[in-house]
This record gives sequence, structure tokens and C-alpha cells, in this order.
Amino acid sequence: MEKVKLVVQHREAAGSRAARRLRREGRIPGVIYGYGKPATLLSVEPAALRRALSTEAGAHAVLEVVFDDQKRTHRAILKDMQLDRVKHTVTHFDLEEVRLDEVIETRVAVHFEGTSKGVKMGGLLDEVTREVTVKGLVTDIPEHLVIDISELGLGDAAHVADLQVPGSLEILEDPETVLCTVLVPRKAEAAEEAEEAAEEAAEEAPAEPEVVGRHKAEDTE
Repeated sequence: MEKVKLVVQHREAAGSRAARRLRREGRIPGVIYGYGKPATLLSVEPAALRRALSTEAGAHAVLEVVFDDQKRTHRAILKDMQLDRVKHTVTHFDLEEVRLDEVIETRVAVHFEGTSKGVKMGGLLDEVTREVTVKGLVTDIPEHLVIDISELGLGDAAHVADLQVPGSLEILEDPETVLCTVLVPRKAEAAEEAEEAAEEAAEEAPAEPEVVGRHKAEDTE
């Protein structure tokens, strides 16, 4: 998992009023906790948080958190992030401190690789599940998991069980969870339904009565 440096500042006041004041000043309030210690209040510049979460690992990176008045580095992962419902900006975030030799559970993105046969035939790829929960050492958590979908045909689906993962990593999702499916084009689906309906109607139709031919009566003398 990629490690990304994030410089933060201590903040003294807690509560919603103090958080709103911080946001008006252009900073995002947050906390960092771990190992049973009380949560430490902090804040960060929006641009710094955005850079930290914009790497290949996204929100799943191991953050090298450094307070601007300290030299010590706190390794942490993002546990929660609240967004403004209208502006979709970050309003608060929670960090959990971790050790590199610690086994953790976290979400990892799934990347779909290749163009499926079904899409080439006019189908539509429906990405149902884009993240899965994994368990493993912090150092073994990948930036993302990749699944090759090039062999999927029309109506086919890829499942969690199809993911290839390192031996030390465990996926906690149900193996039958659908990751993506190739949807059949509506026109083709309608034509197939019409054909099936016609076949069913033909099978259910009553048999035509047998026609018995008339024979001329032989003339008798």
C-alpha cells in the first residue's frame, strides 16, 4: 500500500461551533486515534488532504501523518470521511493509527481490466461492486485489485471469487458477490423475448384436426 505524507495541525476546541469556525477559516477538522488512546483533535488544509487522497491508492493509502510542531510520524489510515450534502466537500475526517506489522481490515478498490467480448458485441458493462473489504498486514494491502473481464460475453458476470489476490490477503466479501455484469442490448433482448414467446405459443397451440379425404363411390351397374 502506498504511503503518503500528510501535514496536519493540532486544534484545541472541540464541538460543532469550533468545527464550523475552522471550516470558515478554510481548514477541515478531524481526529486521529488508535491503540486505546484518546482521540487527538487536528485540522488540515483542504488542498493537502486532497493531494493525499488523490494518489493511485485513493482513500486507501497509508498516511504518514505529521503534526507541524512535531517530528514524530503517525502512520494511519482513513476510517471515515463526512461530506457536505450540497457542495460534496469534506467537512470532517477520522484517522486510525496503525503499525506496519498489524493486521487490519480495510476497503480496496477493484479495477476492471480489458474490454469484454460482450461489450464488443454491443453489450453494456455494469460495474456493480467497485470496492471489497480485505484483511491482511498493512504492508500487504494493495492499492487496488485487478480483474480481467475480456472473456465476459453477453449476460456473463464476474464475482468476488474470480479475484486474484496475494496469498497473505483475505477477502471478506461473499465469494458470490457480483462485481460486474455485461448487460444484453435492449433490442437484442426484446428480439430474444419475442422469439421465445413465439416458440411457447407454438408449443401451446392445439393440433389441427386431421383432414380425411373423400373417395368417389364406385358406380355399380
